[in-house]
Amino acid sequence: MAATQQTESPAAAQTAVVDGAEVEYTLEYAGFWVRVGASLIDTVLMLLVTFPLLLAIYGWQYFSAEEMIAGPADFLISWVFPAVAVVLFWVHRQATPGKAVFSLRVVDADSGESLSVGQSIGRYLAYFVSSLPLGLGLIWVGLDSHKQGWHDKLANTVVVRPKKRGPRPVNFTAH
Repeated sequence: MAATQQTESPAAAQTAVVDGAEVEYTLEYAGFWVRVGASLIDTVLMLLVTFPLLLAIYGWQYFSAEEMIAGPADFLISWVFPAVAVVLFWVHRQATPGKAVFSLRVVDADSGESLSVGQSIGRYLAYFVSSLPLGLGLIWVGLDSHKQGWHDKLANTVVVRPKKRGPRPVNFTAH
């Protein structure tokens, strides 16, 4: 679905071509619970890939080991692969598979455009900052008027979806 950016008013219509017809829709900020659902889907999908690999390489003893990182393969599979995968999904699809299930998109907060590679890497790293103080930076999504967690604020991103009902529509020019 390709959208044309319009910013005349907070409820400015976006246009997209769906099944050959141009349709209008508005966007809303994606809230806490839908983002939790998307994150759970992404976590399960990532485990479906990484768990068998780690099991094949390290065996069952991997899961009872006291070391945080069991070796180079563990580092690549558990840390590098997920980071690269998420960044690539954000840059090229504007969403991880879990976010796509709910029609969520991660976009630049000012323009509504796709994230740059640097912005995506910054957002990914900022997840760690959001998680440190008891997950407060993640919970912040439920408290913020633009539904931004600290990772979104640090990377200047918002998570949006086609408007369903009620909440404030997205305006990329006025924060």
